[in-house]
Amino acid sequence: MTTVLAVLEQRDGALRKISHEVVTGARRLADALGGNATVEAVVCASGPVGNAGPVGSFGADKVVTLTNAGFAKYAPEGYAQAIAERAKSGSYRAVVFAASATGKDLAPRVAAKLGVAVAADITDVAVDGGAIVVTRPVYAGKALLKAKVGGGAQPAVLSLRPNVFTPVERPKAGTAETVAVNVPPGRVTVREIKPAPAGTLDVAEAQIIISGGRGLKEPANFKVIEELAKAFGGRAAVGASRAVVDAGWRAHADQVGQTGKTVSPTLYIAVGISGAIQHLAGMRTSKVIVAINKDKDAPIFKVADYGVVGDLFEVVPKLTEEIKKLHG
Repeated sequence: MTTVLAVLEQRDGALRKISHEVVTGARRLADALGGNATVEAVVCASGPVGNAGPVGSFGADKVVTLTNAGFAKYAPEGYAQAIAERAKSGSYRAVVFAASATGKDLAPRVAAKLGVAVAADITDVAVDGGAIVVTRPVYAGKALLKAKVGGGAQPAVLSLRPNVFTPVERPKAGTAETVAVNVPPGRVTVREIKPAPAGTLDVAEAQIIISGGRGLKEPANFKVIEELAKAFGGRAAVGASRAVVDAGWRAHADQVGQTGKTVSPTLYIAVGISGAIQHLAGMRTSKVIVAINKDKDAPIFKVADYGVVGDLFEVVPKLTEEIKKLHG
């Protein structure tokens, strides 16, 4: 029986939200493969993972926890060895990761051990004549490339762009299993993961992003953006253009663009951002784009669904007030 292996992510013993997207994408691929193809979800941890069981309701027929004392934090070499051995042990047609910071590091390691290539940052997956067909943005997001992967080499290794595969629940939950694995953690040791301040969302995973650029004039004026983000009730993250990050106004973790993070939120609001090609490459696949800029000829308006030509210091506070009214 054909099986698709979905690799989940955990942090501090709790499953990360992006894992639901990975399982949903894997389920879509399994259904397209047909023949009663199943989805097996796997997560590496030092012990039981909180909220791992319910992930079955997003499409996994089985949820397997690979335990090892050295897996409390991300162990690149140990994780790769454990997942590769799992992939080699069964008839897996594909191994699916998230194209997150962890997934971008882990997927190539696993692929190298399996002797196959990686199809990264995928926005769609299908099956044509029995071959897996993936879609991914190319040329800074100006075009979409479709490619057949796998060929004679199996399994295919894929990574899915965050916020593209909307999690879909199904009535029946899958089964759970815990397997102890005896692999060395490896030479690389993750000593600490510094989380964002409490209440701060990662721009790579947020459904709503408000990004600021040079139009804000100075770092202190990012408060205007932050107030708008708060108006969404904790569901919005604050992003930034490369120009303001290079100027030291915001941390690199906030940067959206070709040299920052690639995002695909439901709503992207660009405030005081002209729209350099490097920035557009990182946010072009957002579902709805709103641009606020006083320059009517700014390139950002070419990709925006809605545009407001005006002074951001007048427009954004009014928008914040209206959003607050909507949220009571």
